[in-house]
Amino acid sequence: MITQRSFGGPGVLEPAGAERPRPGLNEVLVRVRAAGVNPIDALVRSGGLPLLGPPPFTVGWDVCGVVEEVSPGVTRFAVGDEVYGMPRMPAQAGAYAEYVTAPSRQLSARPAGLDHVAAAGLPLAGLTAWQALVDAAGVRSGQRVLVHGGGGGVGHLAVQIARARGAEVVATASAGKRDLVRALGADQVVDYRREDFTAAVEDVDVVLETVGGGTAVRSLDVLRPGGTLATIVDMRDGDLARRAAARGVRCVGVTAEPDQVGLAALTALVEAGRLRVHVERSFPLAEAAEAHRLIEAGSTAGKIVLTV
Repeated sequence: MITQRSFGGPGVLEPAGAERPRPGLNEVLVRVRAAGVNPIDALVRSGGLPLLGPPPFTVGWDVCGVVEEVSPGVTRFAVGDEVYGMPRMPAQAGAYAEYVTAPSRQLSARPAGLDHVAAAGLPLAGLTAWQALVDAAGVRSGQRVLVHGGGGGVGHLAVQIARARGAEVVATASAGKRDLVRALGADQVVDYRREDFTAAVEDVDVVLETVGGGTAVRSLDVLRPGGTLATIVDMRDGDLARRAAARGVRCVGVTAEPDQVGLAALTALVEAGRLRVHVERSFPLAEAAEAHRLIEAGSTAGKIVLTV
């Protein structure tokens, strides 16, 4: 497993030995094959988002692997089943490890067509995009959706989900990610480094804001009255909510929560050929610090995954 004894940079992540955990009631023990790396992992590691209290602890929530043990109460899985999910968020899941325990109803069967590495990259980012676009904003056919950071972990999945819902999709992305975002289904890609998206985009029904830096406030200028701004960055910004209300639009803060219904919906899209996970790099578990250095650089397309 990977642990840390203090807050700090990627170098605080270090391999450590641990006893195999035992699942509690309604839980399964999963032999981890791959664990997704997300920006929130780095925030927790650094102390910027102290969800888990003081170290020592093990970060990580995205996991894909094989069920090794089931406890009383589990009816959905048997030993040998391949599963994936984002258990326990926002409590400690400890996904950067050889074994994790998880409530069985926070997992789903690994989607056919995704190997363990790709499946491990889907839960947190996919559920974030699904819960923002579908549960919160109700994206539907005929609408126009703007996805900021369309080449990122959440963004590249959001582009596909919005497209699958029948929406016209506009995405912001760097020039280096333009081709990927186009291939994922975006109708229009705005290079945010060279263009002001507020001049290039208008009459949007839904905005998914994933990048921060004042982007949420500026996005109010492109929304139609009655539209929705879903943000995963400025979730508690009261001033933003007031500005949105004054414009006649709705502002919703979104953070992913474990959801087997959402996982089932993502699985269905994958198996219908309408959703794929772009894995930019994978690292062995022991190189978790390198994975964190890469994700903190902020230029990764799609996902980074640890293999176990």
